[in-house]
Amino acid sequence: MDRKIDLTAALEVAKDAALAAGKLQLAHLGKENLAIDTKSTDIDLVTEVDKKSEELILAHIRRHFPGHGVLAEESGRSAAQSEYVWVVDPLDGTTNYAQGLPIFAVSVALTCRGETVLGAVNCPVTGELFTAVRGQGAFLNDRKIHVANKTKLAQSVLATGFPYDVAIHPLNNLSYFNALIFKARAIRRLGAAAYDLACVAAGKFDGFWEMALSPWDVAAGALLVEEAGGTVILFRSDRGVSLIAGNPVLCEAIYREIQAVDAAR
Repeated sequence: MDRKIDLTAALEVAKDAALAAGKLQLAHLGKENLAIDTKSTDIDLVTEVDKKSEELILAHIRRHFPGHGVLAEESGRSAAQSEYVWVVDPLDGTTNYAQGLPIFAVSVALTCRGETVLGAVNCPVTGELFTAVRGQGAFLNDRKIHVANKTKLAQSVLATGFPYDVAIHPLNNLSYFNALIFKARAIRRLGAAAYDLACVAAGKFDGFWEMALSPWDVAAGALLVEEAGGTVILFRSDRGVSLIAGNPVLCEAIYREIQAVDAAR
């Protein structure tokens, strides 16, 4: 069994890594010669900055916690045998970044025995650093944050996204979107799930749902929502990590709409 660590100190490591990666990303943002490749589909991009950011983050973590495991978007899972695993998305919103759009984020989380115990989400362009340690609340630039208190869909601004296989998989979120667009005040699609969840935690979005995500997309953001007084509901276990986030009442309202769509299929 691993020695218990100081989570406050570990959060500082996560923050420093996320901030350093953000500085690297800002230095390369908008460059015309950015090397870009594809992964699972033609719309699933990876840039040289994704890879460099991940290398920087993992090197920083390993200097402080060499025995911990890692699950990272570009390099996968490490072979380390530890109950502590760092879950890293080095550049969430790669498509935005490759286009020069300023909405992207760095997400760094730590899990212990499968439970997320701390997380940091850094949005470099806006200068927003969202942080949380389980049981200690959620913060934006050291200011405590809370989820929004709206309970009616008609008054709510929601966020969502679409999976990379949207063109080929029948469960691609379009049916849920088509139902909820008529129920909500507005729906936004920013293209960075970690930042979407952080914005839910801060009350900037009232709610969020998305399907077919990966653990590194949501590990830090989901903790932020929970520590900001919100809830996270998992749905569709057949499509990766599919979740709803917001205050408990609004989450249930979104979930009912999703269930109604599924029942009508």
